[in-house]
Amino acid sequence: MDKLLILVSVLLLAAGIGGYYYYVDVSELLRVAIVLVAVIVATVVALQSAPGQAAWEFAKGARLEARKVVWPTRRETSQTTLIVIVGVIIIGVYIWLLDTVLSKLVAALIVAGG
Repeated sequence: MDKLLILVSVLLLAAGIGGYYYYVDVSELLRVAIVLVAVIVATVVALQSAPGQAAWEFAKGARLEARKVVWPTRRETSQTTLIVIVGVIIIGVYIWLLDTVLSKLVAALIVAGG
C-alpha cells in the first residue's frame, strides 16, 4: 500500500509540473497555483505512507535539533571571518612568492641549458 501511495504522490506531482508546461496560454499565476496545489496534495498523499511519516518525523527531529544550536555572537563571527581573511591572504602571498621563485629558477635553468 505504501508503494501505491508514493506512486500516486509522484504522479500527482508530475501532473502538476506537466500541467504547468502544457497550459502555456494560461496565466503564469494560475499555472504556478496549479503546481503548488499539486505539491500540497502530493505531500498529503505521501504523508499517509510509512516512508512519508518517517520523513515527517525526521524533519521534526531536525527542526528540534536546529533549535538547540548555539549560534555565535556577532563579535565571534566577525573575529572568525577576519582570521579566515588574514589566513587566506598569508597563504596567497606564500604561494605567489613560491611561484615567483620557482618561475625564476626554471627560467634560469632553461637559459643555462640552452
